[in-house]
Amino acid sequence: MRYVYPFTAIIGQEEMKLALILNAINPRLGGVLVRGEKGTAKSTAVRALAALLPEIEVVAGCPCNCDPRDAARLCPFCLERLAAGEEIVSVTIRVPLVDLPVSATEDRVVGSLDLEYAVRHGRRRFEPGILARANRGIVYVDEVNLLDDHLVDALLDAAASGVNVVEREGITFAHPAAFILVGTMNPEEGELRPQLLDRFGFCVPVEGVNDPAARVAIARRREAFDNDPLEFLAAFASREAGLREEIVRARALLFHVEVPAAAVRRAADLAAEALAAGHRAEIVLAQAARTLAAWERRETATPEDMERVAELVLYHRRREAPPPPPEQPEEQELQEPPEPPEEEEQPDEPPHTQPENDQGEGSSDIAAGGYDQPNSNSSPEHGAPAVVAETVFAADEPFRVKRIEYERDRVLRKGSGRRSRTRTPTKAGRYVRATLRRERDDLAFDATLRAAAPFQKQRARDGVAVAVESQDIREKVREKRIGNFLVFVVDASGSMGAQQRMVAAKGAVLSLLLDAYQKRDRVGMVAFKGEHAEVLLPPTNSVELAERRLAELPTGGRTPLAAGLLKAYEVARAHLFKDPNLSPLLIVISDGRGNVGLGGGPREDLRRVAALVHEEARIKTLVVDVEKDGFLSFGLARGLAAALDAEYYKIEDLKADTLVEAVRTIQGRR
Repeated sequence: MRYVYPFTAIIGQEEMKLALILNAINPRLGGVLVRGEKGTAKSTAVRALAALLPEIEVVAGCPCNCDPRDAARLCPFCLERLAAGEEIVSVTIRVPLVDLPVSATEDRVVGSLDLEYAVRHGRRRFEPGILARANRGIVYVDEVNLLDDHLVDALLDAAASGVNVVEREGITFAHPAAFILVGTMNPEEGELRPQLLDRFGFCVPVEGVNDPAARVAIARRREAFDNDPLEFLAAFASREAGLREEIVRARALLFHVEVPAAAVRRAADLAAEALAAGHRAEIVLAQAARTLAAWERRETATPEDMERVAELVLYHRRREAPPPPPEQPEEQELQEPPEPPEEEEQPDEPPHTQPENDQGEGSSDIAAGGYDQPNSNSSPEHGAPAVVAETVFAADEPFRVKRIEYERDRVLRKGSGRRSRTRTPTKAGRYVRATLRRERDDLAFDATLRAAAPFQKQRARDGVAVAVESQDIREKVREKRIGNFLVFVVDASGSMGAQQRMVAAKGAVLSLLLDAYQKRDRVGMVAFKGEHAEVLLPPTNSVELAERRLAELPTGGRTPLAAGLLKAYEVARAHLFKDPNLSPLLIVISDGRGNVGLGGGPREDLRRVAALVHEEARIKTLVVDVEKDGFLSFGLARGLAAALDAEYYKIEDLKADTLVEAVRTIQGRR
């Protein structure tokens, strides 16, 4: 017999325990997503909650755990038995806890055709899946971020509506599926899509307990439980019973709790302050505050209740405020921005010792029409090219990078790697579903049998166990992981030397290069400075070569931004011809102060190249702005991002986790 660690014996993790208890009281809250590292009692708490909850009364023999006292929500199986004149018998069971493995297939989750019944009786009948077994219980998904998106969609839809609707293989079937969904994840393994993340009612970050005394207590309690679980359970039996009674009492009080207008207004204010998208945040806030009031034996929810549950509801819905538009000096509203002094791009001292001059560099804003800078590197005073001082900056220490996992699309792709899941036209990969399309000799045996089973009584078998005809044949749809192609477009001009910008930029790029190597991605790098751009690193998987080239990259000179973008576009296009399976992503790291054109004005040339890149739908772009905020911040990189229709990030966001997440988000939109 397997013994379950008591819920009341868990030390710490108060927010997680409160979130689980509130969902046990009110399953309409939408479930809990627990984010945290290994060994923080996530799984222990979920299993303990299922053991803690009071037993439920179900219809004997019902695969959907129907409530015999709720005739309006009986499943089709129970209704069929009633129509046949059978008597409904009730039994009491523990709250079901269903572990959903990451490797689960869609037919096992939502249900499918009962093959044995179809062969024996020649009729279709639904075979319930995991969602039916979980009705009125708990579905626990460890590492939910690694679960296939279509399965997460099915889980969240059923959890929100309380009904699982299945239409497949000639069957239309609906059954009750009201359950508490609890997902756990380690953020280092990748994130959920924002659309799926928002569907969880609560999100709780958890960390290990740091207090030494508490850590000792945790270890001693666990040792005592492992040595004698019966004695340990007996020691906490009264606490468990008391908590169980409190949950039952709160459930009875829940629908008598009122939520006054002032509390609802506070919920709306909190959601607006968090910049939460849509209206789900305030709806869940109101439900959570009502549930908290019932838990604390009160019949009225207050604005203070809204504030107490706000972090549970808004943690995963909070968004960053967009940066304010750059403030322009009044004089610049009446005249063209002044041209930058030549000395700024031609320092007498190394760039890292020279203070940054935002005003001169800021004169090339796309939005302000300031990309028309001289297309010459000559000094107006001497009439000859000035000597440009260059400095080689070391890279910051590489960051630990989260998993970058790009979302799937409908394109069939070949290739190898460890990054993105994609449909594959070959027989390699994991079998995820079946299709009627017969494009490859890859028989889906199970789906073919299910399609043929209902017709066995009408078909001549001619000595075979199952007669299969052409229209029954199904083929497998497979998925596998492939690598990706990232092209870094690095600004190596003199302005990158100010405030150690290049040090931070090199550190972030190196971090992504290391991660790309581990995931078998291909990476390229283009650097631009002075009068031209060059391919610093052709498409490669060699992190050693990439690190050497990055370490040797000098900084100094003017900013040929259009040339750098055009060179990166050419690299990406050439790679698409060689390998159309991998859509490139250009990551432009610059302050946007382009002052060298391709033969014309810098502004016109940059606009032309940006339009060229934007027209190629397979090439995505991301702009990382290295310009510091200040009175003379002109937002040039923001204008570049707008021209490219690219994602935009500030230099402060140029940390590995943020940049990697940005890459994942952009790739997920394909």
